[in-house]
Amino acid sequence: MKDIFKGKLVRLAAFDPEEIGKAYAGWNRDSEFHRLLDSDAAVLYSAQAGIIFFKKMLKEESPVSYFFSIRTLDDNRLLGEIALDVIHNWVSRNAFVSLGIGSRHDWGRGYGTDAMKTMLRFAFTELNLQRVTLTVFEYNPRAIRSYEKSGFQHEGRMRGALLRDGKRWDMLYMSITAEDWKEQEHD
Repeated sequence: MKDIFKGKLVRLAAFDPEEIGKAYAGWNRDSEFHRLLDSDAAVLYSAQAGIIFFKKMLKEESPVSYFFSIRTLDDNRLLGEIALDVIHNWVSRNAFVSLGIGSRHDWGRGYGTDAMKTMLRFAFTELNLQRVTLTVFEYNPRAIRSYEKSGFQHEGRMRGALLRDGKRWDMLYMSITAEDWKEQEHD
């Protein structure tokens, strides 16, 4: 039986709010990191503020939210985080996924794609979900390619949803179903 938390390059690990809070304070110094991850205005915050934020988030989140750290297989280095939020109830078996690779040095190396594929295996085999959805900004072609490699398909867009640098950008919706995932796993 395969370790569901282990990919080819990364593994999903327990989410430690202190470790992630400190890491985010560093990663967030790169405003591009924040702008690729979130539609809110890029702001700087301390490690302590990050720790408080993540502790509060974990405390307030629903029992159907799953948070993981992303770590390299070769040296166990923290790369980022990935989260899966089941929508409303288990009846629909739908969830939203979010992913962030922190350091610019680690972007474009396949870590995000591997982490997403690992999370999808967890979603479809362990949680028995039917559909996983995500949103991504149109100005993030690297993430869009990564999600396509993971099997996500384009579903729609919210036109002009975000204003960045004086220009309106679309927010894209992408999803993958259990059937899509099973087909690609057997190709």
